[in-house]
Amino acid sequence: METPTLTRLTDASAPSPAPLTRKQSRTRLVTAAAVGNALEFYDFTVYGFFALLIGKLFFPVHDPVGQLLLAVASFGVGFFTRPVGGLLIGMYADRAGRKKAMVLTLALMAVGTAMIAFAPTYAQVGIAAPVILVVARLIQGFSAGGEVGASTTLLLEQAPANRRGLYASWQFASQGLAAMAGALTGVCLTSALSPAQLESWGWRVPFVIGTLIVPVGWWLRKTLDEEPPAAHAAEKGKAPKVPLIDVLRDHRRAVLTGLGLTIGGTAAHFIIVFYLSIYGVKMLGLPAWTAMLSGCVSGAILFVLAPVGGYLSDRFGRKRMAQMTRVLLMLAIYPAFVALNRWPSATTLLATVTVLSCVHGINIGGVGAMLGELFPRSVRATGAAVVYSLGVAIFGGFAQFFVTSLIVLTGSTLAPAWYVIACGALSLVGVAYMRESAGTALD
Repeated sequence: METPTLTRLTDASAPSPAPLTRKQSRTRLVTAAAVGNALEFYDFTVYGFFALLIGKLFFPVHDPVGQLLLAVASFGVGFFTRPVGGLLIGMYADRAGRKKAMVLTLALMAVGTAMIAFAPTYAQVGIAAPVILVVARLIQGFSAGGEVGASTTLLLEQAPANRRGLYASWQFASQGLAAMAGALTGVCLTSALSPAQLESWGWRVPFVIGTLIVPVGWWLRKTLDEEPPAAHAAEKGKAPKVPLIDVLRDHRRAVLTGLGLTIGGTAAHFIIVFYLSIYGVKMLGLPAWTAMLSGCVSGAILFVLAPVGGYLSDRFGRKRMAQMTRVLLMLAIYPAFVALNRWPSATTLLATVTVLSCVHGINIGGVGAMLGELFPRSVRATGAAVVYSLGVAIFGGFAQFFVTSLIVLTGSTLAPAWYVIACGALSLVGVAYMRESAGTALD
């Protein structure tokens, strides 16, 4: 596989650095692009796993279900600022460059994560505690909204035409690796610490770790090479002053189809990877370590199979792979929840997570490339970021809150399955209207 050599732009007076090999350039590109997304989902994973404890410490509601609802709502509140971040940072990436936008998103994510790590509890500062927590989640959401658009478009634009699916798939593979790391951290902490220690300081450790990862990601992104966007704009003779106007005026079909694609994938992702751990503890009565182990399994599978899905989308077509795997997941999700409720055990939970994650991992492998290929380069970061952040904000960030509320309202423990099926049907509609672009020239 031939990987394009990136041009390093340096000051004329500065000493010339040793050139990177093709393998080093490819590794640095993928790592730098994926690290911010990984940090985001690492934080989301540990937040989800400690949602019950966070609810107890920050939301003084006597009803355990009420505490859970408030905790998952604070998890989802960050998704309110995702579309805003997607819009503003996406336009910044299209005007100033993907690299500058990626450095900005990582800095904002670091601030939000550090705020959670050192936030005082309700017992310490009263109502200010949940306010600090919510503000931190809003900052993280703003950052995450622009992260996917900037980093995924950089991967797409540097990849060979017949490997774009594989390159872009590492964004979602990094989510799996982050989920696995977050779950392992949770398992280790709950196994090594007493409940009192976890409540006192142990729950902060994962967020401190997330903050300490930032300098590595910062260095990778600051030293990344990128062709200036102005050079490509001058070559093509077009440089929109407000990319959002071009997206809404000239690419309405791409926006609608991209939203449809995002809805199904993000609903399935947040239910399978994040909510099943809470579901296992709260609804099935399984021990916390067993539920966290399901997060490890799911994350490991996504890390391995997302690149496989990206490769298959390059070889057999993204549209075909997206349709096949989406239908398979819709067919599997309902009997999976029936089995969980009929035979509630660690074995059933892990088997269910394994099967669902395998199908989901193949499905999301080609999604990053599909979203980026919907838009031309001049508005690609803006279009992809807005579409992705809107879909995730509505159908992913509040997925846990929606299904928890549905279970309370309907009394049916199968509500999560119906939610995934409904979102999957909307996704199939969006995919049906997409043009196949695997292997074609990228503007």
